[in-house]
Amino acid sequence: MHVDTFSLPVATGAPTGQTNAVLFDDGERLLVDPAARTASLDTAVTSGLDHVAVTHPHPDHVDAVADYAAETGATVWARRGSTDRFREATGVTPDRTFVGGDRVGPAVAVDTPGHTPDHVAFQTTAGVAVGDLAVAEGSVAVAAPEGDVRAYLTSLRRLFARDPPRLFPGHGPQIDDPRAVCRRLIDHRLDRERRVAAAVADGARSLDAVVDAAYDKSLDGVRELAVGTVEAHLEKLHRAGRLRWDRERDRVHPV
Repeated sequence: MHVDTFSLPVATGAPTGQTNAVLFDDGERLLVDPAARTASLDTAVTSGLDHVAVTHPHPDHVDAVADYAAETGATVWARRGSTDRFREATGVTPDRTFVGGDRVGPAVAVDTPGHTPDHVAFQTTAGVAVGDLAVAEGSVAVAAPEGDVRAYLTSLRRLFARDPPRLFPGHGPQIDDPRAVCRRLIDHRLDRERRVAAAVADGARSLDAVVDAAYDKSLDGVRELAVGTVEAHLEKLHRAGRLRWDRERDRVHPV
């Protein structure tokens, strides 16, 4: 299995300002997350492309799907149940759909919801294209209304159990110690959950109050993301019966 990655400049909230496309080749060629066109990626696909897929249909992962599909005749794949969203994001009607466990060219699709409900990864013998499931440094946005912290933690544990040799994330460098990164990201989420729960126990009764108490750093420029993150944690804690969160009234109370 041969793997090439391409850092593509895009409009993204990721600190790198780039999204990584991944090209798997074992005789069949699969391009994952073609977020933009570059000369190097154009050159790489001139020798042929069999399949195109995305980890999730966010704009910073899909913008060159239509171009490469049209120019190469590659089969375009979408997660079953997400075809309308895929079509709206890419402008392309998928040729085929898949669910977790299905083979997509040289890869096997793995359901990894959390960052979005329809997030997937693509596993090969060489490693896994994980999109916005994991990053080598920092953390991944898991923010309401799309983000689901419980699903995200389950996806990280599923990836940990698979123990792949390496990860190809959507942003930042390749990950050569997947289990260590999974542990770090799980610990980060659980620490944030503890901070959110403690803020409510200490008297925070609104979303903004919980945000202010749960973060010990300046939120200038990232407050909207912090609010969405805390809301996702409140939803998880509410479903677990550990607090009461009324989103419509913006009220949170301990049980």
